[in-house]
Amino acid sequence: MGLSGALARLAVRATRVLVVEVPGHWATRMEVEHQLLRRGWRPAWTPADADVLAVCGVPGPELSELVDRLWEQMPGPRVRADITSPGTVGSALDAAAALLLDTPHHRTDAQERAQEPEIPEDADHGGHGGMGHGGMDHGEMDHGEMDHGEMDHGGHGGMDHSGHGGMDHGGMDHGEMDHGGHGGMDHSGHGGMDMAPGGIALAGGGEDRDGLEMDVLHLPLGPVLPFWPAGLVLRCSLQGDVVVDAEASVVDGAGAGGPGPGPAPAAVVWCDQVMALLALAGVEDAAACARRARDALLCGDEDAARAAAERLHRTIRRSRLLRWSLRGVLPLDPSDLEQHGLPRRCLGDAHDRLLARVERIRAEAGGAEPVPVEDAAVPWAVLPELVTGLELGSVRLAVASLDLDPHPAVQAVGHG
Repeated sequence: MGLSGALARLAVRATRVLVVEVPGHWATRMEVEHQLLRRGWRPAWTPADADVLAVCGVPGPELSELVDRLWEQMPGPRVRADITSPGTVGSALDAAAALLLDTPHHRTDAQERAQEPEIPEDADHGGHGGMGHGGMDHGEMDHGEMDHGEMDHGGHGGMDHSGHGGMDHGGMDHGEMDHGGHGGMDHSGHGGMDMAPGGIALAGGGEDRDGLEMDVLHLPLGPVLPFWPAGLVLRCSLQGDVVVDAEASVVDGAGAGGPGPGPAPAAVVWCDQVMALLALAGVEDAAACARRARDALLCGDEDAARAAAERLHRTIRRSRLLRWSLRGVLPLDPSDLEQHGLPRRCLGDAHDRLLARVERIRAEAGGAEPVPVEDAAVPWAVLPELVTGLELGSVRLAVASLDLDPHPAVQAVGHG
């Protein structure tokens, strides 16, 4: 028993936490991220990786259903922490750590839980209960050595498209193929096969530009996805690894506890967006600088915010890898801005937009003259048009490079 207890306590030190942000509860989510860093815990990217499910805020009906589905997919021992405010983060994580050591509790949980999670007939089958991963191969990512906010997501390289873009369908007879090795996915578009066990659909048929039939895979991104706008669902139709069509929607964010305090301060939002883009691009040091600047701005530490912003500016200016990773990602010229009604700060590609945003952070932190910016942000409704034609590996970088509007529920609070 002594050895078992020691091993359990050692495992708790390496706890991995899957964080779900209810739209508007940005402050709670940021405090959770800060507490994870202090404790040496790591973020989890899928339910299979997670020990703790941390729900920041009170989800509404749609998000609540998705959260329940994520919970069912988590292996034991598992703990769910419902965190309603930043002030309760510490105690909630303490309670989660204690519950992870409660062996009788986990035995009971294992006996009572369903042997196979139920999948609703109308469920979206493109990801882990709402976690559309866009082809991310988490099995090859080494999170053990990474600091929170300094994660290496590999940018384009971390996206595994081998299951879609690298498939040669030219000589394949889908009518006679045995697709059992693909997890029992639905090939109803290839010969009328029934939905296989697990309820996960594969590609259907569709015409390409030459009028030939190609596989079309329908893949949702979000609403629970690392470094992704809370509440956003972007349903992409793919031919190979190219987005040929997309549809954007939002999940409800206003539960019993309301949608949170409203929009975050502008400089905090900019830092958070920059951190997401840098983390997705795999630039660890710069992502850590953006996180430190964000946290310093939140707690009012002007000196720390200024120092972090200056270092962030220097790091981004000097990084050839970052320039290579982001150059050519969603380039927008003046005609594109006029067509989609976008603010002028969206001009250029993802690297140009990153530089402009870092200049604004630097000015806000007190390191330079203020940079004038428009008040307008990018509406979520234009995202489908912007991402159509992009490779799947660029979609998350493109979305992270845009200064998106807050979730509609958050806007309502902010304007109230």
